[in-house]
This record gives sequence, structure tokens and C-alpha cells, in this order.
Amino acid sequence: MAVFEYRGILVASGKSTKGVRDADNARQLRAVLRREGILLTAATEEAAAKAKKKRELDLLAPFRRVGTTDIAMMTRQLATLMRAGIPLVDSISALTEQVDKEELARILTNLRERLHEGSSFAAALEQHPKAFPPLYVNMVAAGEASGTLEQVLERLADFLEGQSRLQGKVVAALAYPLLMLIIGTGLISVLMIAVVPKVTSIFESLDHALPWYTQVLIGVSRFLSGYWWLYVPVLVIGIWLFRRWKRTPVGRLKWDSFTLSVPVFGQVSMMLSVARFSKTLATLLGSGVPLLKAMDISHRVLGNAVLEKIVQEATSSIREGESIAEPLKRSGRFPPIVCHMIAVGEKSGQLEQMLESVAGSYDAQVEVRIQTLTSLLEPLMIVLMGGSVGFIAFAILMPLIQMNDFVK
Repeated sequence: MAVFEYRGILVASGKSTKGVRDADNARQLRAVLRREGILLTAATEEAAAKAKKKRELDLLAPFRRVGTTDIAMMTRQLATLMRAGIPLVDSISALTEQVDKEELARILTNLRERLHEGSSFAAALEQHPKAFPPLYVNMVAAGEASGTLEQVLERLADFLEGQSRLQGKVVAALAYPLLMLIIGTGLISVLMIAVVPKVTSIFESLDHALPWYTQVLIGVSRFLSGYWWLYVPVLVIGIWLFRRWKRTPVGRLKWDSFTLSVPVFGQVSMMLSVARFSKTLATLLGSGVPLLKAMDISHRVLGNAVLEKIVQEATSSIREGESIAEPLKRSGRFPPIVCHMIAVGEKSGQLEQMLESVAGSYDAQVEVRIQTLTSLLEPLMIVLMGGSVGFIAFAILMPLIQMNDFVK
């Protein structure tokens, strides 16, 4: 059975409609839609549609991409439907009809087809790694094996919603300072390239020496206005070279080590990684995933090569019979309180609860730190921009005042 993207007209209202539907062929699709009151105008098989989209430059692709928020909402709705006693296939069919994003509808349609063919839910999810990471797939597999898929989906929804909420807070907190930096840099660049050269041209007729700060301003202005055409290529090439270096194992390790050592920001990055690791490990263990498998999955969500290497070494130590806390403590990177709480959780048999406590505590600390940083960054950005504009005005006005005194 093939999957078609179709466009049609609602017979009752005359309005156009579109969607994704599975059918053996276009003739069967036309018959199915006619029974639903839709007059088919165009139908493209999914494989052909994908090939066509690859040939086109899709400027709206980032807006159509399936994100964490979309998956979290879909998972919550799926858990609710299954909790109400609706079978998995029927629940996915219901979700397919109501999701807004075409890409997610296409994925759900494919999942439904694979389930009809006898595939397990986890195996079907594994075919869409961009939408469903290993964490999601392994938790679903554990839920299917233990017969607790509804509870696992609810845990996943809670986890994804928490991650999305924290990510949204970080982005929202940094958006205003970043916007101010971009606007301020643009305004100062316009002043230095377009305004300052015209104003300072009157100083060329002066016989006496200009102050050092005015000479610096004129020099910087001439450099910027003379080589402005180089900025964009140099910036693009520099970013490309940096990203290429950072993708290498050595480059990523060095960069991530540097980010952890940056004052204030390094500590926030560490807290984010530890909170993400603790929450992921707790969620996996609570869903019945074995410890070694859970550790192997959890190290991928850290987002820092240095910490990932530590967790990988800890996983090897666990295979040899060691506890989780000891190798983490030996590394010297994980906070002592985290190692202590994990050790207590292992001894008391409450590791999952301890990890949840660590994740909750660090999430709260990260939120407080980010709010503090942004409250400091905003006035700092205002001072920097005001100071830059003030320096430009001072460097221009002082020679004019001195020239006026000289004439008197």
C-alpha cells in the first residue's frame, strides 16, 4: 500500500483541502475521497513527492521541521487516547487526521502502515531517527515488552515537555540581549562607515595635531569603510572553518573543554548537561530500560564531548562491577553533590528518585542563573552601546571645540 499526498475540493463547501492518505493506487484513493465528500484534483505518491522536494529549494523547511514540542504534544495525545482504551493503530489514525504539520502527518501515516504490516511500534519509530531519538525508541520498546506502553508514553511526554520548556526559557532569556547586540553592532557600523568619514573630513585642513582618540577613530573608520566588502566573505569562511574544525573529534573535545572552563557560562553549561543526563537516566530506568543500555543512551544527550567521554568510561566501569558514582567522582568534572546523591541512591535502591531530585534541583538553578545573567547583560549591553556612541561623539566634538578655542 502506497502513501499519497493529495489535493482536492470539498463538495459541500467548495473549499480546497489537502492531506496525506494511504491507498493501493490513485484510483482507490479517488474512490475513498469521493465517499468522504472530497473531489480529488491532484495526487502524488510519497516517494515521488520527496524526490521533488529534494530538487527544490525549500525556504520554509525550518518552519515545517518536526520539533521537540510537536513530538511531545503528539506523545501526550497518544497516551491519552490509549489510556481511554483506544487501540494503538486507531489512536495513530486519529492523530494523523488532526496534526497541523504535513511532515508529522506523513510520519504518522508511515507508522500506521508499518504497524498494519506486523512491525512493532519501536521498530516503526526507529525508521524516523530525526523525529524519534534513541531515547524515545528504547523507552517505547521497554514499554511494549513490559505491557506498560501507556505509562511509558506519559513519562516520555513529561520528559519532552520539560526539555522543551527549559529550552524555551533559555532561548527567551537570551533573545533580547542578542537582539540588542545585533542592532547595536549594525548602528555603530553604519556610523563608522557612512557618517564618521564625512564629519572627520573637515579635520584634514587643520594644521595642528589631532588627539590620539580622534586618530584612532579615523583609522578604524577608514579601515571599515575601505574594506567593508571583505567582511561578509571573511565572516562566512571563518564560521565555516570553525564549524568544520568543531565537527572533528579533537576539535569538539577541545571546544567543549573550553566552554566548561569559561567563567559563569561554563558552570551554567555544566548544570544544563548534568540536569539533562540525570533526567534522561531516571526516565529510562523508570521505564524498565536496563542500566547499561540506559547509560549508553543517556551519554548522547549531554551535548558535551568531555562529559560524554566520562559517562562512556563510567559505563565500562559498571560492566566490570563498579558503581555509577565512583567513576563519575574520579573524573573531577561532575559536581560532588551529584556523585554523592547517586551513591546514596544506589545504596538505598532509590536511584531513580535521586536522579529526579538532581535534575529538578539543577533545572531550578539553571533558570535562576540564566535570569540573573540576562538581568546583568541587558544593562551591560546598554552601557557598551552608549559608551561606543559616546566615544564617537567625544572624538569628533573635542577637536571642533579645540579648533574654536584656537581661532579665538
